[in-house]
Amino acid sequence: MPKRVLVGGMHHESDTFNPIVTGERDVWVRRGDELLCAEREDSLSGAIATLRSAGYDVVPTLIARAVPNGEWDKAFYLSLKDELLDALRAALPVDAICLSLHGSMRVKDLGEAEGDLLQSIRDICPDVPIFSSLDMHATMTRRMLANCDGFVGYKCAPHTDTYETGVHAAKMTIEALERGLSPKMSAVHVPILIAGEQSETSVEPMNRLIPVLREYEKRPGVMAASYLLGFPWADTAENGVTALVVTDGDQRLANDAAMDLARLFWDTRHDFRFYNETHEPEQALEAAWDSVCDGVWPVVISDSGDNPTAGSSQDVTNFLKMIIADANLSKLDPPLCYQGIYDPVVVAQAIMVGVGGVVIGELGARFDTRTSSPIPIRATVKAVRKRWEGAQGKDLALLDVEGVDVVVTSGHVGCYDPEMMRALGVVPEDRKVIVVKLGYLEPEIRAIAKRSMMALTDGSSNEVFARLPYSNLTRPIFPLDGDFDADLTYLWGN
Repeated sequence: MPKRVLVGGMHHESDTFNPIVTGERDVWVRRGDELLCAEREDSLSGAIATLRSAGYDVVPTLIARAVPNGEWDKAFYLSLKDELLDALRAALPVDAICLSLHGSMRVKDLGEAEGDLLQSIRDICPDVPIFSSLDMHATMTRRMLANCDGFVGYKCAPHTDTYETGVHAAKMTIEALERGLSPKMSAVHVPILIAGEQSETSVEPMNRLIPVLREYEKRPGVMAASYLLGFPWADTAENGVTALVVTDGDQRLANDAAMDLARLFWDTRHDFRFYNETHEPEQALEAAWDSVCDGVWPVVISDSGDNPTAGSSQDVTNFLKMIIADANLSKLDPPLCYQGIYDPVVVAQAIMVGVGGVVIGELGARFDTRTSSPIPIRATVKAVRKRWEGAQGKDLALLDVEGVDVVVTSGHVGCYDPEMMRALGVVPEDRKVIVVKLGYLEPEIRAIAKRSMMALTDGSSNEVFARLPYSNLTRPIFPLDGDFDADLTYLWGN
């Protein structure tokens, strides 16, 4: 009779500076056999395919995901957690559990989600091996480490290896079951705050650090080696980088390897920097206009401080106000396209008045009222798209706001995909300047840009960490506190 492995998980980056509470309307959930039937490029699909091909009986529960946003609503999180735990109880006995978790999910008035979920699973299954894949930007905690037998994180940013990481987690699960292993894990905390825009793995220094992890994984006894970079837009005591190693039973090997990797990362701290063209907002607009005058376009500017794929609110208006006030960029032909503002009230008005109609009122700052204020508008509706499948069925509108084409969304969504513009009739290749609420450019929008730059704008994903009101972060931490002699400490192991 085949061994039975239960699978499931939850994925979210939770920005504690974002006042939006992530709730049911923001989350999409797949359940039961839907997990087994769908072929997706994600970590859970990689785990499922690997387990099934090895002859295991895979028991599905659920996977819940959402665009990075504010902390989760506690009642909704607990309802999904209870659903997963009920499915686990109904499936008992199981031989192992293989999960797909993010590692930086937070719940309002509860705190870390992954540690809470793993502890509840461990309470039900105290002797069952538990393994999980993690996002590279996981924030490791002792509670997570105490309730799991082994983690492995993504090694690519942008995250093009999610499926492969799920495969890795499943192979760890299989090896533990087939060899009767008691894996050992060690994790060392490195006091560094680092954003994805300084740690893409195709550039220095990550492109020389990641191969070191792969070399460690070739060593006898090492099951996984990971750098987990944390999530800098969460004001938590545990934030920072973690060097984590899992072995097939040798604790000293795990300890030594994790400490070596931690020291290497700390010694590399001064090499992290913005690798792409980066400016303060005013200089970014000036550079964009210079590029247009030189005939080099489309120019794509990232409104990085309000990046919804990093958890910001997607409604901060400061950069858009500057564009509207710019005598050159607000008069381009065809217009500058700005993607996009989260404002369900304005989208509903646009749908009501229809194409050619006029929306009168205020745009933006519906949620984050601390960072910016609304823009008074008398805007012509140029296009609407209801329930666009590329944004989890949210409605879209394209408005002419004082000479700027502004994409407005009814829900909190990622703004990286040029297909969102195309859905509203915009041909992005024909636009001289495009602004997206994003950090580093995703491949879809990068392919269009003849020149790209990142503006260090306002919002709850502000790339200049000193501008954020941290109060819970353990200090000192680099770079906020300058240089210092780090006390590299074991979170687990030793």
